[in-house]
Amino acid sequence: MPLRFGSGRSGGVHLEDTSYILMQYQTLLGRFFGKIFPSMQRSNSPSPLQRVFGAIIGGLILFGLVLMLFGVGYGLRYSGRIFPGVQAGWADLSGLTPAEATDQLRAAYDYPLRGQILLRDNENLWMATPQELGIFIDPADNAQMAYELGRTGSLVSRMGYRFQSWFQGVILPLHMTFDQRIAHYQLSNIADQIDIPTIEASLRVQGADVLVQQGQIGRRLDIAANLAQIETLTRALIDGEISLVVDEDLPVIMDVEAQAQIARQILSNPLTLRMPGAGEGDPGPWIFTREDLGGMLVFERVPTPEGEEYQIRIDEARLRNFLEQIAPNLERRPENARFIFNDDTHELEAIAHATQGQSLDVEASIQAVQAQVLAGAHDIPLDMDYAAPQVDDGANAADLGITELVSSHTTYFYGSSSSRKQNIRTAASRFHGMLVAPGETFSMADVLGDVSLDSGYAEAWIIFGDRTIKGVGGGVCQVSTTLFRTVFFGGFPVLERYPHAYRVYYYEQTYGGGHNDDWAGLDATVYVPLVDFKFANDTGNWLLMETYVGEYYLTWKFYSTSDGRIVDWSTTGLTNKQDAPEAKYEENADLGVGEIRQVDWAVEGATVTVSRTVTRSGAVINEDVFTTNYIPWRAVCEYGPGTDGMPPKDPNPDNPCKAD
Repeated sequence: MPLRFGSGRSGGVHLEDTSYILMQYQTLLGRFFGKIFPSMQRSNSPSPLQRVFGAIIGGLILFGLVLMLFGVGYGLRYSGRIFPGVQAGWADLSGLTPAEATDQLRAAYDYPLRGQILLRDNENLWMATPQELGIFIDPADNAQMAYELGRTGSLVSRMGYRFQSWFQGVILPLHMTFDQRIAHYQLSNIADQIDIPTIEASLRVQGADVLVQQGQIGRRLDIAANLAQIETLTRALIDGEISLVVDEDLPVIMDVEAQAQIARQILSNPLTLRMPGAGEGDPGPWIFTREDLGGMLVFERVPTPEGEEYQIRIDEARLRNFLEQIAPNLERRPENARFIFNDDTHELEAIAHATQGQSLDVEASIQAVQAQVLAGAHDIPLDMDYAAPQVDDGANAADLGITELVSSHTTYFYGSSSSRKQNIRTAASRFHGMLVAPGETFSMADVLGDVSLDSGYAEAWIIFGDRTIKGVGGGVCQVSTTLFRTVFFGGFPVLERYPHAYRVYYYEQTYGGGHNDDWAGLDATVYVPLVDFKFANDTGNWLLMETYVGEYYLTWKFYSTSDGRIVDWSTTGLTNKQDAPEAKYEENADLGVGEIRQVDWAVEGATVTVSRTVTRSGAVINEDVFTTNYIPWRAVCEYGPGTDGMPPKDPNPDNPCKAD
């Protein structure tokens, strides 16, 4: 390709510059030959040899000068773009910027996404794309390699590659990645369907008879061999079928006589299992009597270098069942540190330490028990797994993507009893300082846990069936409603939400104790473990929650980093209104004569629909419609036996529990 020169004086290589360079070249060349051939200074007629030699030297210098000018101009001409003649595989990237080349390669090499690999095991088939099997082609990486051709290495190397790509073209091999971990995971899932254990002929004792059951041929997917097959096929960028390599294992026969003494040793004492490092209040130990242990023994046939023998062991199924039953009591989830966000410094301040998680490793414990029982042990520690929390006490706000307040909402509960306020404070405190990971689904019920008197809750009014009664945890729904609205107005996806059966005026209160019907339909109830409220953190940043409870209000705050989402919402208001049923009157023997107590309040029924649209940069990212059908609710009055005027003949609509 010819060089392209600039037409102005501001930059590039110019024709005037070229003439000047040639003049300087002629002058230097004359001086050069004058020193080599002094006679040339005394004679105007050089010899033929001098002319030939001068022509050769001059030609080489001129060629080098031209090559230098070509390289400089060529580099300027294609600044920021791939040199002509450069291909990645079959994709021609000539003259493209790295970004354009990335787009072209993404379109040209969609094989990891579009290809089809059929995995076969006899009649069983599994279809997968190359990407699902760990094959990746990074368009940006290949584009960058193409762009760097002729721009890296020594000057000679760069000039050589530029000339080569211009003159005859350069085809770069396509850079592919085979992540064997992904393929291994897929094959492991297939192995779960293919692999079957070798069942050795079992030996069991029934009375005085020994009964033997024949085994079956075991099958095991050879993951290493199949990884090699997958790599060979996909490297060629072609679809195809792979016949899976499956190893088969034949059962063997063993002798039981040598194991009789081992069985007697196992049954000589009870078996004790304990949690390692158990402290006061920790579960265990667990003791199996000799009779229990005898019922757990099984015999199996295993191969030995000498031939075959019977081997005794603990019944893995029964042992696993036992361990799985005690596992929940040993489990402790890792808990992130808790923080509050300092609005002045924009830093996190730790308010609760992170805690290490632990869980029982059932499989490892089975192996330990099997091995140590056979070795004669009767007191065996279980195997535990320990897990560090995702966020420790020293977490940095910027590293977690927590930089600002992204959503906040306040609800009011004027007129609440002291027990209801206690429950609001207790429930809200469970969430103060909590972190929600990017992409995490947050369950309110998981955090609330046990709602009982033992966990700090008091009895207050709750909705149970078709009545409002005293129950533990009344007021928790003030907390779930506040969280729902913080999620709603923050634009986060609501995954699970249930409204109350009837309108609860606490959730329609405004500052100062007023009332606003527009809040109807924006309540949420939680009843652990049956009814939950869930939402998703669909951002790429962590989410910090803070809760603040005052005398008559609850404020919930979300801190994260705004991604520019905007929430628009509307409500139909209360429609299809229905009058409350007539009041119900019940005699209560626990009340005295003349004592009247209202235990339920009349509320009209209605339907309300709340719609929400969440947009970002003008594009809709989420739309919700929440329709709530509140049923009409009757007032209920209780009175003591012998109370005059109860039930009233003409109830007062405004005060149905007032006696005539």
